[in-house]
Amino acid sequence: MMDTNADGTEVQAKKSGNIEAGNSRVNSIDMTATPCDVLVIGGGPAGTTAASFLAEKGHRVVLLEKDHHPRFHIGESLLPGNLALFDRLGVGEQVRAIGVRKYAAEFISPQHGNKLQRFSFAEAWEKNMPYAYHVRRAEFDEILIRNTAKKGVEVIEGCRVKAVDFHADGATVEAAYEDGRHAYWTAKYVIDASGRDTFIANQMRAKHRNPKHNSSSFYAHFANTERHPGPAEGNISIYWFEYGWFWFIPLAGDATSVGAVVWPHYMKERNGRDLEQFLDDTIALCPPLVARMKNAKRLTKVEATGNFSYATDHTHGSRYLLIGDAYAFIDPVFSSGVLLAMRGGVFGAEAVDACLRQPTRAARALEKFDRQLRHGPRVFSWFIYRMTSPTMRDLFMGPRNYFRMKEALIALLAGDIYRKPLKFWLSLLSFQVVYYTSALTHLSRTWMAMKKRRHNIQPVLDEEIDGPANAMIEK
Repeated sequence: MMDTNADGTEVQAKKSGNIEAGNSRVNSIDMTATPCDVLVIGGGPAGTTAASFLAEKGHRVVLLEKDHHPRFHIGESLLPGNLALFDRLGVGEQVRAIGVRKYAAEFISPQHGNKLQRFSFAEAWEKNMPYAYHVRRAEFDEILIRNTAKKGVEVIEGCRVKAVDFHADGATVEAAYEDGRHAYWTAKYVIDASGRDTFIANQMRAKHRNPKHNSSSFYAHFANTERHPGPAEGNISIYWFEYGWFWFIPLAGDATSVGAVVWPHYMKERNGRDLEQFLDDTIALCPPLVARMKNAKRLTKVEATGNFSYATDHTHGSRYLLIGDAYAFIDPVFSSGVLLAMRGGVFGAEAVDACLRQPTRAARALEKFDRQLRHGPRVFSWFIYRMTSPTMRDLFMGPRNYFRMKEALIALLAGDIYRKPLKFWLSLLSFQVVYYTSALTHLSRTWMAMKKRRHNIQPVLDEEIDGPANAMIEK
């Protein structure tokens, strides 16, 4: 069975789940479906960004969100690279009103006497993005989705997509409301911004575990934590420990987000303990973090997410795009999730607009989208895969600015990795050369660390963990 791309070329349709071209079910629904130009699945940062820019370009856009905003979501730390996007969307002032300023990222290593190394954004390659914000994601995401509605997007909350059927002219989307009613839309293009639900990737069986990385996370909000004085109060702190790393993110008011990102095999240590006790016991393994939480009181229940790292084997197909976490997710150590999601929304909106307005340019537009979307995860992943290695810890705890390597590294931490000059990439390449040289210099240590990491990132089977811990492992 053949399908037709936006550029008029024919491609073989993938038959998986409900993603199939030209079936009788689609034909029977088309008569009652509501038409639109673009349907966006998901109302997080990726979906709202794409929908907003497409609406500004004059397209009829429908956004379906399974939950109701505000809703809890982890990922409170934003990057300086986000700020220009907020202003482009018209929400800059609103984000500033709810945010805590973050001037730097801090790394604390027990292998270096719990030394603190601070990377100030003002020292990055470009000096015009000296800070970012921490936000409560419930508030932040609600700002974005309400702004999307103001731009003319039809936003429907409490409506979960159940099936997408692609055909020559676009797609038919079936969704269910919370009261059980079903509704249908026909769209010329579908943008999947469904986050970790990875709706289209799951139905096409195109989502795969990342063989180079794997982690699990559990976290909560706390009151009465110890913050730094002065401008450093809002800095994000990353604490390495034996089984992974912690984040410490100060939020507005007296709330701090604290979480652990750990190797999957550490989850075996839970042994039936409830999540609250397991998080407390894990924090106890990191003395400098314990010192900042000696008077802390937990404000929220402990949430958990299993098997963080995955990727989809393609970024787009006939009449659809994947953006944000619906495409891939690596690890939150650099707080890159919101930046990559919103950048993907921008790239996706530009590509879909080109496909709809100039079908003859669709192939070129989609090729550009593919390069743009893969760029961010590719740049971050090299560092993330090595972040817990002893060599990387040494370099982070004793940074040098030869060939402007430190400035380039801080630019990476700031999310300033798009449209950079060649000399910027040469500086990052120089850092990589120094990394490999140092790793070879300490070859025995490097080899042992590689063996340990390969063991630790192996997926944990459900039956290997007792009782309720199974909920932490993504199926």
